[in-house]
Amino acid sequence: MKSKLPHVGTTIFSVMSAMANECNAINLSQGFPDFTPSEYLLDQLSFHAHSGKNQYAPMNGIPELRQAIATLTQECYGREINPDTEITLASGATEALFVAIQAIVNPGDEVILLDPAYDSYAPAVTLAGGHCKHIALLPPSYQADWQQIEAAVSPKTRLIIVNSPHNPTATVFNDGDWQALANLAAKHDLFVISDEVYEHIVFDQDRNSAHRYPALRDRTFVISSFGKTFHATGWKLGYCIAPPALSAEFRKIHQFVTFTSFTPAQYAVADMLNEHSDQVHGLGDFYRDKRDCFVNAMQTSRFTMLPSAGTYFALADYSAISDKNDVDFCEELTREHGVAAIPLSVFYKTPPSSRIIRFCFAKREQTLLDAAAKLCAL
Repeated sequence: MKSKLPHVGTTIFSVMSAMANECNAINLSQGFPDFTPSEYLLDQLSFHAHSGKNQYAPMNGIPELRQAIATLTQECYGREINPDTEITLASGATEALFVAIQAIVNPGDEVILLDPAYDSYAPAVTLAGGHCKHIALLPPSYQADWQQIEAAVSPKTRLIIVNSPHNPTATVFNDGDWQALANLAAKHDLFVISDEVYEHIVFDQDRNSAHRYPALRDRTFVISSFGKTFHATGWKLGYCIAPPALSAEFRKIHQFVTFTSFTPAQYAVADMLNEHSDQVHGLGDFYRDKRDCFVNAMQTSRFTMLPSAGTYFALADYSAISDKNDVDFCEELTREHGVAAIPLSVFYKTPPSSRIIRFCFAKREQTLLDAAAKLCAL
């Protein structure tokens, strides 16, 4: 059988987590917490499951949750959203990203990706019949060069995918980046997918979003994730906000991918947003403490820690420790030293010649201290 994705293997996240389990290593690779979500959230999940909320939810999500999302978006970014025509719940941000790409990319279209890029983007573009143009964000700053990005635009370019706060580099777009994106999209009539799953995990500046820029609103799918926000990645509950015309196209495909998403979780998250939205607004402070715990514990190591302005990731340069490439180094780190990380090169089409890996600090303090002790011993 001819493969539709001949060059795609098992995602690096699955590979490294499996290796961590095999070696009984501390898993700072895959991006999930090792602590439980809010007791209130878990209680509400149980309550709604036991009260009969176990059948199909509406295809676009329950009204209570869509209204709560609209309220949150207004609070955070000052944008008024119609919960009936502009919000669609999805089975995780990954499904929402896939559906948005299928909705907008036609065979032969070009899509601009900014590398290092999350690994689900390019396969989804390929399955839609599109072609990726990769623009590298280079260390140590990983800032977008908007002149270089514009130079990559051609008459075939239909879409640009951006991600802020950025996985894996932990950088965050500033106002100038958003303005440049808005100008680029308007000038060349491009659609935009803005992956904002870490939108509430920002440390050094106020939260920002495509939502704040009117020039982007009519052409952008904004993708968000409750799994990241409420420490429940296994619930696979995300959502897409897009103008009515784009939402209509999104829903045409979403209904034939998952149709709808985990019903009792939708009710539990709606309750959480309505009763405990402070946990959303306090997420930056929550993860700043974890970042600082890990980075401070790494001060005596031979790793050079790069700045982390958002997300729950931190990059580390291991040039002072090994000449191995990052894939081999991560395997050695896991098998011989008991800590799993992610090699940065897997997020690039053409990786630079740097020696940088990604750690996840969405962990209990003791987990971070134990991992740092092992890493400082190298």
